[in-house]
Amino acid sequence: MKAAFRVLLVVFAMLAAVAHGQQPRLLIPDRTLDIIQDSGFLNVGMYKDFPPYSYEENGEVKGVDAELGRQIAKALGVEFRPYWIIPDENLGDDLRNHIWKGHYLSKTRVADIMMRVPYDSVFKYMRDSTGEMINEQVVFVAPYQQERWQIVFDADKLDEINTVAKFQYHPIGVEIDTLPATYMTSSFGGRMRDQVHHYMTVAKAFEAMVSGEVSAVMGMRAELEHSLKSYPDRPFKKASNGFPGISKPVWDVGIAIRHTHRALGYAVEGAVDRMIRNGEVAQLYQRHGLSFSRPGYYDAILGPEEAE
Repeated sequence: MKAAFRVLLVVFAMLAAVAHGQQPRLLIPDRTLDIIQDSGFLNVGMYKDFPPYSYEENGEVKGVDAELGRQIAKALGVEFRPYWIIPDENLGDDLRNHIWKGHYLSKTRVADIMMRVPYDSVFKYMRDSTGEMINEQVVFVAPYQQERWQIVFDADKLDEINTVAKFQYHPIGVEIDTLPATYMTSSFGGRMRDQVHHYMTVAKAFEAMVSGEVSAVMGMRAELEHSLKSYPDRPFKKASNGFPGISKPVWDVGIAIRHTHRALGYAVEGAVDRMIRNGEVAQLYQRHGLSFSRPGYYDAILGPEEAE
């Protein structure tokens, strides 16, 4: 009788949790390293339609993040399975929806690891207005690349870019709602604002440069290099200028896992660290026609990387 009463209490508690919009924790997959290896596959979270990092082409999963995910899965002895992420309003939402809690529409669908997250101590320990850590449910591991902002320009319209101040007089394309968009519209007292053209993606901004609508594009280096490959005969060049006053000119990129899955994190770190040290990650980027900068994390371990 007591046992039946306890079962009823558990059922009522679960129903009450659902009624209040709280998903029972037991429905969220707890895919530890052992469970992943027993299942035979690794759900690799990657942003959808995000070349050259992760995208599909003719039904084939491509991109440097996808290839690195395959290598990590191979190191764990399991199959690689792409888990596509459509970005929410911010990275915190993406981590919550796809790593540790699950989306309210699909609580049982979570990734085992998530590629292309900032490996950054400031972001890692960010707190909300109450002083609570925002990302305490997530662990950031395995830095595998250093990303940076870049400008590509049309050499028929501009000489070498030695300062962004040139864009007081020449139109430049940026992706909407990104740091380049904020930076180009607010720097130098907003004097470049009228020359900044906003587009839905870096690729669309690049197309605008091809058509002559803008003279340059600012975005992440790898995205611009990926677009450059499509126009080998056009006089497009990478600029060598800096970005004075920008909050993050370069940053390390790593992998996110749920904070309770430390063993998985150690295994992923071991696999990526080996590939960084033996040059496999650099070769991966080279095969995709992209520049590679080793994560700054390794400077204290292996010494400063030689300048390109």
